[in-house]
Amino acid sequence: MTLETHQKFMHRCLELAVKGLGQTAPNPLVGSVIVHNEVIIGEGYHHKFGEAHAEVNAIAAVKDQSLLSESTLYVNLEPCSHFGKTPPCADLIISKKIKRVVIGMQDPFAKVNGAGIKKLREAGTEVIVDVLKEECEELNKRFITFHTENRPYIILKWAQSYDGYMGREGENIRISNEESRMLNFQWRTEEDAVLVGSGTVIIDNPQLNVRDYPGRNPVRIILDRSGKLNDDLKIFDGTSRTIVVTTDQQKQYKNSEVVRVNAATFIEDSLKNLHQLQIQSVIVEGGKNILDLFIKANLWDEARIFVGNNELYNGIPAPIIKTENKHQTNIGDNYLFTIFN
Repeated sequence: MTLETHQKFMHRCLELAVKGLGQTAPNPLVGSVIVHNEVIIGEGYHHKFGEAHAEVNAIAAVKDQSLLSESTLYVNLEPCSHFGKTPPCADLIISKKIKRVVIGMQDPFAKVNGAGIKKLREAGTEVIVDVLKEECEELNKRFITFHTENRPYIILKWAQSYDGYMGREGENIRISNEESRMLNFQWRTEEDAVLVGSGTVIIDNPQLNVRDYPGRNPVRIILDRSGKLNDDLKIFDGTSRTIVVTTDQQKQYKNSEVVRVNAATFIEDSLKNLHQLQIQSVIVEGGKNILDLFIKANLWDEARIFVGNNELYNGIPAPIIKTENKHQTNIGDNYLFTIFN
């Protein structure tokens, strides 16, 4: 088959894989198709952490299993070669005598990282690697960052007025429109966690959930450096997993996991601990001081900035990221700027 044909079927793997967004972490997003005589005869994706992997679902979807030995399996990430929550997919592929496997990218996870490819080749399977590699890396940017940087994938998010202010002290000013608000709730369902500072919690008393948007609530992470939060706040209502990061060595919090870190390396230690807690991706929603901490430390991967059509003329200045590489989208009468670090 030609490279163009391989790319066509890999595109289908990516379309399937993204259906698991927000459900598979700390596992990656994976889709798989099985092709016989250039026709898809089975396809599947990894639905949820702990459940069957994409290759297993694709193989199970093939009605005539006798065709597998004459087929090609496509998958956007190297098949696993180790026992985790499920048995190794590489072993299943070998047992089904599938003659060719086309892989989008090698798995950076230390327990795989080429071992699946090696196992397949040693069993006599033809293996083709790096088909649509860049697209495959983009899809699993969270998983890759988690395993190569040993921290969660960090998305900074804020809303600012047209003239560059996030709001005013003591005032509740709506900057983004309803479409932007619902998009923000959607994003919360797609990432592992949402993070804010104690100042935002004290001023806004937020729930940090998805409210009107269907999907699961993210883990709530609060950076309470000096331990000043009270138990009567909404984030301590027990409705969602809540993690509080603090330098206070004594403070206790209701319905929460407490992570105690060093004041001198506050952000770095916070991310190290979140990595250990298997938090793969985080949306940082503020306030300004917290956002600036991440920007100053250069510990972020993506920024999503809503810009309203109103002007405030004064107030809390929005964070500044100096770059020419901004992607602009219209969200009704708002703009959304996306920046990659």
